[in-house]
Amino acid sequence: MAIQFDETNLLARMVGAADGVTVEELASTERLASAALAGVKALTDGGTIGFPNLPKDTDLANQIVAHSAKAQGSYDTVCLVGIGGSALGAWALDCALRGPHPVQGDHSTTKPRLVILDNVDPEFVHLALLSMKPKKTLVVVIAKSGATAETVATFLIVRAWLEAGVGAKAVRSRVIVVTSEGRGDLKVLATNEGYTTFHIPENVGGRFSVLSAVGLVPAALIGVDILGLLRGAARMTTIAWKSDLAANLPLRAALFQYLALTRKGKTIQVAFPYANRLWGTAFWFRQLWAESLGKAKNRSGEIVHVGQTPVAALGTTDQHSQVQLYMEGPNDKVFTFWSVKKPSQVGAIPVERTGLEGFDYLTGQSLAKLLDAECKSTQAALTENQRPNCLFTLDRVDAEHIGMFFQLLEFETAFAGEMLNINAFDQEGVELGKKFTFGLMGRKGFSDFKKRYASYETRRTS
Repeated sequence: MAIQFDETNLLARMVGAADGVTVEELASTERLASAALAGVKALTDGGTIGFPNLPKDTDLANQIVAHSAKAQGSYDTVCLVGIGGSALGAWALDCALRGPHPVQGDHSTTKPRLVILDNVDPEFVHLALLSMKPKKTLVVVIAKSGATAETVATFLIVRAWLEAGVGAKAVRSRVIVVTSEGRGDLKVLATNEGYTTFHIPENVGGRFSVLSAVGLVPAALIGVDILGLLRGAARMTTIAWKSDLAANLPLRAALFQYLALTRKGKTIQVAFPYANRLWGTAFWFRQLWAESLGKAKNRSGEIVHVGQTPVAALGTTDQHSQVQLYMEGPNDKVFTFWSVKKPSQVGAIPVERTGLEGFDYLTGQSLAKLLDAECKSTQAALTENQRPNCLFTLDRVDAEHIGMFFQLLEFETAFAGEMLNINAFDQEGVELGKKFTFGLMGRKGFSDFKKRYASYETRRTS
């Protein structure tokens, strides 16, 4: 079991000193990397952040597995009600370990599907409910604060749908709540209604919570090996605490991204998986990187407006939709390719010839070989155009490798935040929009934000 990181195409000798990292730049920032490692370790040891310790909580995982085993056979659909970090991790796990969407095939009580309600578009919610049967659905509602407007509103609709389908008394056995233990109205409701509840540690933010109950509960219910996820994540955690930069894969990756951003002006990072199973992970990573590193102020309170914009692209699909821009457009991007060394299928191409050159050179080969060639070719072409790029390679896609990869990306993000001297674990930029929403929807205590919105509307229309 292994994940490799190849930074060769980020180096100046490959893409030039204007766009690539020089030996001198790397050597001069090794102390910064060491300080970042120490900073994340101190935050962990002090209890400020908790994601590094999640792989140790096998007691929670065993409780989740036991609960899932009792419920098995009573449902063919898991309906997850959540948004952002409360939904993207579960979707990424489902895509990676049960098969990419939308080609997972038929679902049943022995192979339940995951339906995620992560948007309040009324047509989307309506059609989702029509696609499910209340008597064959388990609902998992996830909100750390217990008051996320989108999640609460959608859950009220889903709960009424359940009551109409199975009766009010039976709803108790069809709902699982994942929320904070000591606060929030969702926790109060869960206690009052008798819903099975799993708790989110207070020091684990939503985008870092995939290996907590947030990701593990829905994953276990759809048959994912969550103990395998934690084993892989534990292995990566050991690697992430190594002081040797060459041996510490997430720290090394973070340093190169930091240098690409701050020394080379690469303000955009394209996450470029060459595997449909990793497509959901790219969207999960997009939130992780954007919400953690996009900050107005540094830890000294200075205005910095720092951050690297993450973009998700799928190989080979987006070679035909985005690569023209990547090759010849603004040279403001760094590309991070994700590949799988040993895919579960090779896609053998028939050996029969057609007599047409455009077809016959491919006969007898495989889609796996073609996908690999496309990935290597895109890297080479970008490099020739002085576009820096790097590569993560997973040996295979299974629970342990995915656990390793998620933990790697979370540590990389945390280390990058330390290097940028910002708090990677808050999200003040998201909070103002939430407060305006509460004001517009009439929530008690937020009338001032309704007035501020009215002032904004006046300025906009004047």
